[in-house]
Amino acid sequence: MKGILFGIGIFLLWPGWVSTSAAVVDRIVAVINQEAITLSDLEKSLSNIRDEIRAEDRLEKREKILELHRRVLDQLVEEKLIDQEVKRAGIKVASKEVEAALEDLRRRNGLTQEMMEKSLARDGMTLDVFKKEIEKKILRIKLINHSLKVESKPAEKDLMDFYEKNPDRYRGTETYRPSHILFHIPKGATDEEIRKIRKDCQNVLERIRKGEDFGEMALLYSEDASAKDRGDLGYFKKGELLPAFEKEALRLRVGEVSGIVRTEFGFHIIKLLEHKGGQPLPFEAVKEDVQRDYYEKEMEKAFRQFLTTLRGKSIIEIKL
Repeated sequence: MKGILFGIGIFLLWPGWVSTSAAVVDRIVAVINQEAITLSDLEKSLSNIRDEIRAEDRLEKREKILELHRRVLDQLVEEKLIDQEVKRAGIKVASKEVEAALEDLRRRNGLTQEMMEKSLARDGMTLDVFKKEIEKKILRIKLINHSLKVESKPAEKDLMDFYEKNPDRYRGTETYRPSHILFHIPKGATDEEIRKIRKDCQNVLERIRKGEDFGEMALLYSEDASAKDRGDLGYFKKGELLPAFEKEALRLRVGEVSGIVRTEFGFHIIKLLEHKGGQPLPFEAVKEDVQRDYYEKEMEKAFRQFLTTLRGKSIIEIKL
């Protein structure tokens, strides 16, 4: 979810939206029970996935752009239906409910506030935007509870089946201990300077591959504070280090040395010293989590059915 305004170029490819200025004339693109969704509403939602469009070259494929517009508009129709039903039922969410859900999410994932905010930032999302998403989810649950009955105490067999089909959800805390040698790239470095730094890094990597001690090389050449510890960074959980660095570190076997990895800090050579945890936890140890996850899955299924019913009894006009 990114707050960057969507470039007008995409609208110039849409039939009937040709304009010689930067302004896009607003108009109604859908009506749901006499409530309108405008072109500007659609534009705002499209701006959130601009990067996805560019990554898939959708700007160059008119039929893909049309498909994307319809998909996003369909999501807006659903949101409008939900808003109308929530308003009709008088359902509200208190800020303390959102905070409690956020705290539960942090606890379940072993995240501090800072770690969560960093993780959200990497996905282009702020904490406030994420809280809005949580609020929407709580509203959905309340709406379903108000309108339908979902079994909150499923059978043991159903829980066990869910547990066995989703093993990655129920693993112990995974920690790893990387060591690295950093060749720092100064801010504003020229291409020639960067090539020189990379060559120095490559020379050290080749010496390590020929048998020289990684720790000794870190002491001599690393430009990170960890150099005094022979490059040892200590223990980390998943999500605590830069994605590019972590991805390479977790790819390695214990004792293995990476190739050259570039991050915003510079060029790294990584060695994995230890890797612990990540094993499946016994069913009884995570039973409460399994029950909650199973319930959420059933709620989502009921919500989809509920939306289908809402659509069936609503007057929806698509004008796109």
